[in-house]
Amino acid sequence: MGTGRLTGRRDQEATVPEPSTGPSTGTTGSAAPRSLAEALRARDDDSLAALLRARPDLLNPVPGDITQLATRAGTRASVVRALDRLDRFALQSAEALAVAPDPCPYPVLESLLAGEHGTTGGADNGSRAALPRALGTLREQALVWGDDERLRLVRTARELLAPSATRPSPTGLGPTVAEATAGMSPTRIQEIVAAAGLPGTHDPVSAVAALTGLFTDPERMAALLDEAPAEAHQVLGRLVWGPPYGEVTPQPTPPVRWLRDRGLLLPATARTVVLPREVALHLRGGLAHRVPEPVAPAVPAHREHRPHLVDANAAGQALAALATVEELVKSWEHTGPAVLRAGGLSVRDLKRTAATLDATEGAAAFWIELAYAAGLLAGDGEADERYAPTPAFDDWCELPPAERWSVLAAAWLPATRTAGLVGEQDAKARTLSVLGPDLDRSAAPEVRRRVLDLLAELPEGGSADPAALLARLAWERPVRGTSDLRARLAHWALTEAEVLGVTGRGALSAPGRALLEGRDPAAPLAPLLPEPVDHVLLQADLTAVAPGPLRRPLDDTLAVLADVESKGGATVYRFTPGSVRRALDAGHTASDLHAFLAEHSRTPVPQPLTYLIDDVSRRHGHLRVGAASSYVRCDDDGMLNEILADKRSAGLGLRRLAPTVLAAQAEPTTLLDGLRAMGYAPAAESRTGDVLVARADARRTAPRSAPEPVPDGPPVADATLLGAAVRAIRAGDRAATAVRKEPPEPSAPAPAAGELPRTSAAETLATVQAAALTGSAVWIGYVNADGAASQRVIAPVRVEGGFVTGYDHTADEVRTYALHRITGVAELAEDQV
Repeated sequence: MGTGRLTGRRDQEATVPEPSTGPSTGTTGSAAPRSLAEALRARDDDSLAALLRARPDLLNPVPGDITQLATRAGTRASVVRALDRLDRFALQSAEALAVAPDPCPYPVLESLLAGEHGTTGGADNGSRAALPRALGTLREQALVWGDDERLRLVRTARELLAPSATRPSPTGLGPTVAEATAGMSPTRIQEIVAAAGLPGTHDPVSAVAALTGLFTDPERMAALLDEAPAEAHQVLGRLVWGPPYGEVTPQPTPPVRWLRDRGLLLPATARTVVLPREVALHLRGGLAHRVPEPVAPAVPAHREHRPHLVDANAAGQALAALATVEELVKSWEHTGPAVLRAGGLSVRDLKRTAATLDATEGAAAFWIELAYAAGLLAGDGEADERYAPTPAFDDWCELPPAERWSVLAAAWLPATRTAGLVGEQDAKARTLSVLGPDLDRSAAPEVRRRVLDLLAELPEGGSADPAALLARLAWERPVRGTSDLRARLAHWALTEAEVLGVTGRGALSAPGRALLEGRDPAAPLAPLLPEPVDHVLLQADLTAVAPGPLRRPLDDTLAVLADVESKGGATVYRFTPGSVRRALDAGHTASDLHAFLAEHSRTPVPQPLTYLIDDVSRRHGHLRVGAASSYVRCDDDGMLNEILADKRSAGLGLRRLAPTVLAAQAEPTTLLDGLRAMGYAPAAESRTGDVLVARADARRTAPRSAPEPVPDGPPVADATLLGAAVRAIRAGDRAATAVRKEPPEPSAPAPAAGELPRTSAAETLATVQAAALTGSAVWIGYVNADGAASQRVIAPVRVEGGFVTGYDHTADEVRTYALHRITGVAELAEDQV
């Protein structure tokens, strides 16, 4: 493979071995690794694949060899991302290593997390049993390397987690004695040593070592603290668990002066003192954290419901969700809201939509974003851009209810757009709007799925206490900022899952479980939904009751003929003069409406409803409005006289042109609205005198695809890609570390490990020709057409026309390379490939 090598300065931790300190054996009996690269090189392929799976950012691009992998694993951005994904105890273990000696033996790390034996803090808190798992996680993710005798935290992680003067440690510990006395005068150090009852030394280094030895000796420290005034113990108690810094006056109190004279408090600045780390650890009983949390908080079943009640409740919510989304999208199909210049929906349009849906603005924002995520609505792309349904909405409406719900649920689970953020402000104090930019949160799908996973672990029908669930999520991702956002995302996920029907009564429903497991959620949902009905029950009070979801043609016609009065298990429609006139404007006749009601009602058509339709129909179209600017014509001149005499018509600018015709200054639509407000039922007419059907054509956008979720970093690679990446890294490493023959002339030194060989064009040609004749392998440096440099081990078989063809041991295939792109060549030792 032509994978390029990283350029620039390499992480010294990845390439430079530590000075030899004698033989060191690991837990397996093998020689201890001296660098992170060496530790990674000792791993098997499965372990390398596990690292790349846990930290997918290391794969982009595929490292050329192990050294590149180790260098990339130690970069700040990659380490921060890895720390963000640790659970609380793994992070506490890393924080303990950051304040431990470097390297740190396993027993020392264990005492920092579980306390020292024989002390109050040494009681078993579960940390000893959990530490191997946490340490295994850190090792797997290459945040810790070395054997159990010499554990090392990656240097970048140590810099991020260790305490400093500007950034306190999460452990609450301060600097060591050596760090706190770094700028102190030798005379002052000797004064502290003497006040602590230690013999004087000849240099500051040995004095600091003696003071450190005193603070780390439990018996001598106990004796020293026994001499301290009672008020001094109170001062130490306020600093022991952090923050370790305290402000002092120019003339400190006697207890503070006693502590400062003996080094138990050391000056940090002119006005502050700090509690040395060694002293704090003694006072804590050796614990790095006040409350180690080795075990994840349990999420027990808060309430248990019968599963069929959970599913029934979820099915009802699913039906309501379908009705809400359909009502929302249909309300935008004639004159949808405008798209703001910066993108998204205005606050006024959100309020109007919320009123249409009879929902809160937050709920309306969720339904809008859900319809958008499912690809049911989008901007129309016109110059005066407005939102409108997409062609996919028509296809969606034709699906069975369970399949329609499946589309919504499948769009919700992986969506990164977060409706809960609507109305908040971004970093630039701009209000976040529905369908606008900056609503994506890449952690949302993971949190949503994790919430459902935790619910799935409960007994069937069991619901969780939200507080316990949030505590578990906070333990799994404890980094501040990350955990705060995840808590909000989890709260929104619980609410959204309930209103969508993924859960019922707080418990995971059968359709929700199928969705989580990747099965078709429509299959378990379909038997729970009532069959669509083809009839209504007409009432004498001008209402109609739909005993269930209506079939599509009946639902569409009834939505024009009547207004929805209430929703629920049964929908109640109300007939009004306005709704009947709306049906007549849409092209229906009175006889059509009578026949429609008689056909679809299981009860006789009430006489009041018959009278209502006949009365509105009789008056509908009796007046005709056209464009003159506009006009009114009517065969009944008495009605026209009545209109002219009505003071409410003054604003329409009416005047008589003929016994049956009135002219108006108003536009036809304004004239129609004005006459209707006066109690008349006019109808619009065309230039030929025919009645115009007032039904507006439903608008649709051009075909649009649903928005893609914004990923949380690089996606996790599949097994095929991981296997190929590991093979490529191993092959590149073999090329980079292959043993070359010593050069024949001392003036031509062999390249250092990891560097490309450099030879002249003539030397390169001669060496590869000789290798082709003898059938031996050589090590080459190669730069491809994109400028990416790599090292290869090849066995040349043919050299002609400016190209060398041979078997590439690195790529495990026959390849051809241009001679002018070979930077250099070197022969391999006899025992190499």
